[in-house]
Amino acid sequence: MMTDLTVHLDNKPIYNIVYSDTFNKLPELITELGYSNRKVCVVSETNVASLYMDAILLSIDKCCDKAVSFVFPEGEPSKNLDTVKALYEKLIIEKFDRKDIIIALGGGVVGDLSGYTAATYLRGIDFIQIPTSLLSQVDSSIGGKTGVDFDSYKNMVGAFHMPKLVYMNISVLNTLSKRQFNSGMGEIVKHGLIKDSGYFTWLNDNASKITAKDMDVLGEMIYRSCIIKKNVVENDPTEKGERALLNFGHTLGHAIEKYMDFNLLHGECVFIGMILAAIISYNKGNISKNELDIIINSINTYDIPKLDNNIDIAKIIEYTKNDKKVEGDKIKFILLKNIGEAYIDTSVTEAEMLEALNTYMSM
Repeated sequence: MMTDLTVHLDNKPIYNIVYSDTFNKLPELITELGYSNRKVCVVSETNVASLYMDAILLSIDKCCDKAVSFVFPEGEPSKNLDTVKALYEKLIIEKFDRKDIIIALGGGVVGDLSGYTAATYLRGIDFIQIPTSLLSQVDSSIGGKTGVDFDSYKNMVGAFHMPKLVYMNISVLNTLSKRQFNSGMGEIVKHGLIKDSGYFTWLNDNASKITAKDMDVLGEMIYRSCIIKKNVVENDPTEKGERALLNFGHTLGHAIEKYMDFNLLHGECVFIGMILAAIISYNKGNISKNELDIIINSINTYDIPKLDNNIDIAKIIEYTKNDKKVEGDKIKFILLKNIGEAYIDTSVTEAEMLEALNTYMSM
């Protein structure tokens, strides 16, 4: 049985992660947080809004002074400063002040964009995360990293801004497409690979139940992943050290995501990036061939698309140099010492990336 989690900052409780299978507890929690008689703007994208917006607005209208909505087109192309500007204009027209709040209803794009808007509107207002994708439930909704893309550079503009509440309705996972669900598994498998070999083994042992969306198994999986993410962000809230380990698979993954013009989902690119990082880890003598095979087989459980043979590998490597994780002229890679233990490596060369990409393309 999942119990609520509390995220701390400097050993002080900052916000709760609340688990449910409905949205019914939301008005009570909003009231407990002191937002009664405040204006609320529920931000979402078209697909999620069509499923849940009316129910959310009806629910919170009972406890808030005014509830309004802001809906933008789905997908990564909307995650930019133009959408933020439109949201600013909505908040200004509705006369939102510093005591009013934003609710992010959706996946990672909605959460990142809403959080960044909340961080910068009137120098900062409160916001609540209601993550509706698997990826956002286990990753992007926790930890206060917000941001938008800039001229195709992913998450180049952002801020650390902690939510006041993360409310997870696990039942929404039933509406996810297979592709969206599998994409979310990228961050989950990552948690096991970087922090908990026992959890990674558990994921493999329960793969058939996970892909069948056994809700009891999904509940345990989400809870265990949230604990890992919570512990990491508590130890390193602004990514000065350990939190960088959460970027395993992201260096080449983000480059592939940009190269593919965001036609692949984030989790799909992270999965590919994790295979590449595992290959580099193997080539450096860190993990065994057996461990590499186990990692690749685990990832292949989730029907990850294969890159076309005609991709421009040199262009992908070039894109890694524009990643926000570059420090000076050194690319910060996350590699594996073994399954369940990751480390930061700034020595990965272009030749090593090229070798890994060529190995992957020949699989």
